[in-house]
Amino acid sequence: MHIITIVGLGSGELDQLSVGVYRKLKEAQTLIVRTDQHPAVDELKSEGVQMTSFDSVYESQDAFEAVYDEIVAKLLKLAEEKPVTYAVPGHPLVAERTVQLLIEREKEGQAVLEIAGGNSFLDPIFAALRIDPIEGFQLVDGTELRHDELQMRQHVLIGQVYDSFVASDVKLTLLEKYAVDHPVTIVTAAGTSAEEVRTVPLVELDRETRIDNLTTVYLPPVVEQTDRLKEWHTFREIIAKLRSPEGCPWDREQTHESLKRYMIEEAHEVLDAIDREDDNDLVEELGDVLLQVFLHAQIGEDDGYFTIEDILQAVGDKMIRRHPHVFGETDVADADEVLRNWQDIKSEEKPKRDSLLDGQTLSSSSLLTSFNYQKAAARVGFDWPNVEGAFEKFEEEWQEFKDEVADGTQDSRTDELGDVFFTLVNIARFLKLSPEEAMQHANQKFNNRFSYIERAVLAGRGSFDEYTVEELEEFWQQAKREGGTQDETR
Repeated sequence: MHIITIVGLGSGELDQLSVGVYRKLKEAQTLIVRTDQHPAVDELKSEGVQMTSFDSVYESQDAFEAVYDEIVAKLLKLAEEKPVTYAVPGHPLVAERTVQLLIEREKEGQAVLEIAGGNSFLDPIFAALRIDPIEGFQLVDGTELRHDELQMRQHVLIGQVYDSFVASDVKLTLLEKYAVDHPVTIVTAAGTSAEEVRTVPLVELDRETRIDNLTTVYLPPVVEQTDRLKEWHTFREIIAKLRSPEGCPWDREQTHESLKRYMIEEAHEVLDAIDREDDNDLVEELGDVLLQVFLHAQIGEDDGYFTIEDILQAVGDKMIRRHPHVFGETDVADADEVLRNWQDIKSEEKPKRDSLLDGQTLSSSSLLTSFNYQKAAARVGFDWPNVEGAFEKFEEEWQEFKDEVADGTQDSRTDELGDVFFTLVNIARFLKLSPEEAMQHANQKFNNRFSYIERAVLAGRGSFDEYTVEELEEFWQQAKREGGTQDETR
């Protein structure tokens, strides 16, 4: 196994190279450049330096990662026979994926590397753009760009924008967060005599004709808060401002307890938007739920107990632990086995309780509390073998309730009515229906139909007193007919 010497060609012409790097290039017995699309390569060739390039690999592969893998494989094979000098644009350790892959192979004992110097393209880029990196900047790979990793308040430099195809992908990714007219600066051959700096609106990025291996795309920071509303940090700033002494009196007064009812209301409005298949409204309602989460997180931070980062860590850790079939080595056959694994892992995580029903009570919903009780009991076998048993129990409880209506007291009637509701929840559980959602549907359905009756009364004689029950029933039936097949029964 021979040494692979990795040399950086810098960002421009040959005279920008250090004497040491220049000598290594001149003295190399086997010199291979990642690409010959570089000013220094042309000058070296004119001086008689013999070299080959990996440009043909770019043409034979469809994905950049496959290109890099093939380059590394070829270098390792050559190094089995003789020493190799490998030259890359810029500095070997700045935005050079093939070098990182070689370093990984070195750690695995598959390569011996010597990394020489080279001028990074960053210094001439900063000079061309007249920016100070101490203000905060990101250097990202244009071939692997992800919009959720971009920090809009920082200077963003995007390298590896080789051609118009990459530029097009970069533009589409940036448009997920940035405005169409956000200025982008295209810097080509920074620090050389051929340096060119052009600023265009983001939407025109891929329409520029001069984009090549020496191109870097720059996005200046987004200063205005209203222009970076797609960033999590901006929303956190807004909530912190609302809770600050200079913020909103109402928001400052809120506590975890005072916000409880809003969390329930917003969750119900999300379900309603889903039922109506209204995506625009769903976006708004999910935002309202997110607002509640951030408000609770800010209250926790203000009180010194927890932050939004603690919430993210807790839920992220839980998802990884409870999905060993995704993040671990566990195999599962189907969704039912996933749920069983989830419950087993959950039971191991939770402290031992005196009763299976401990922790199942939800003060905000008696229906969901019943549902949780029955699920917990069913997990240890206390359950009907099938839904028919649940239906028979309902009939029994319904008769007992009617008996109490005829001869019982208010307390006994309340008790038996509770048993009726409890058996209905059990039927819902067997049928994999949500009793809470069913009641929301029923309430909304009644609201829609009764509103129709109110409009009909107002448009007719003007008062409910002017109508008989039979006439109002006819309005109800009209509301059912106009409501469609989703409102079949009363």
